[in-house]
Amino acid sequence: MTKFIIRRLIQTIPVLLGVTILVFSLMHLIPGDPAQIIAGEAAPERQVEQIRERLGLNDPLHVQYGTFLGNVVTGDLGTSVRSSRPVADEIGARFWVTVELAVYSTILSVFMGLIAGIVSAVRHYTVTDVVIMIVALFGLSMPNFWLGLMLIQWFAIGNWIPESLQPFLQMRASGWGDDWRQVVLPVITLGTAGAAIIARMTRSSMLEVISADYIRTARAKGVKERVVIYQHALKNALIPVVTVVGLEFGALLGGTVLTETIFAINGMGRLTIDAIRQRDFPVVQGTVLVISVLFVLVNLLVDISYRFLNKRIDLN
Repeated sequence: MTKFIIRRLIQTIPVLLGVTILVFSLMHLIPGDPAQIIAGEAAPERQVEQIRERLGLNDPLHVQYGTFLGNVVTGDLGTSVRSSRPVADEIGARFWVTVELAVYSTILSVFMGLIAGIVSAVRHYTVTDVVIMIVALFGLSMPNFWLGLMLIQWFAIGNWIPESLQPFLQMRASGWGDDWRQVVLPVITLGTAGAAIIARMTRSSMLEVISADYIRTARAKGVKERVVIYQHALKNALIPVVTVVGLEFGALLGGTVLTETIFAINGMGRLTIDAIRQRDFPVVQGTVLVISVLFVLVNLLVDISYRFLNKRIDLN
């Protein structure tokens, strides 16, 4: 296991290196001059040139990239062009907001998806199965922004949650807000699609496992149906489900811009979009790098979990 983890961590180095090269190149292809944005549209050319020289924007691209990469290795993500604050501080102010939102949304997705998928598989080809799959398809097809707006229309206007919908940063400062209902709608909005995917994957995987010989043998020996389903079938059916959960969690960590905008959540998604609009290259590079590292680590944890779910899987 230790050798596998070390090998996978080494394999992530060229992946992250490629991500930095790609993001650095794309950022410099976007029209606009960060120095002009900082100085203002009416600033004289001499002032703009001084800012460009101070930021190192006059250096060749390979020199700028080398400087950026060297700083990243030492833990320095640079300084925001817009606010003159360290990029690490800019990200830190939004990072845990997105992480908490992703964790709660994933928990809701797993809880709803597993229950729906197991029930649908056990009662396959019945009315219950058809209804669950139709609901799952509906949940998968709904855009997050539409569902969020509908939830606000149904519940916020009906005084089920405060109409103000305070930003997430304010809620975090007081421990997820004075009112837990402020958290419910964003989590439901993000968790619905994930729950639908997990439900469909759980059903498909469970149906394949239930038809296996060892399940028929367990039933022939008189093992209780609950034990057969939850201790034998479900454990072996979880591997593809865990993969989907890992991908969904990684996607949520990447930031859900539309949902964050609708509910005034100051997370990583809005930070990245605002930085792109303002040509704040260091912030964009920093956020993409942090998200990439998190996504790689989540995939590593998913791979490790395979061994605990099925001892026959060889990680070497």
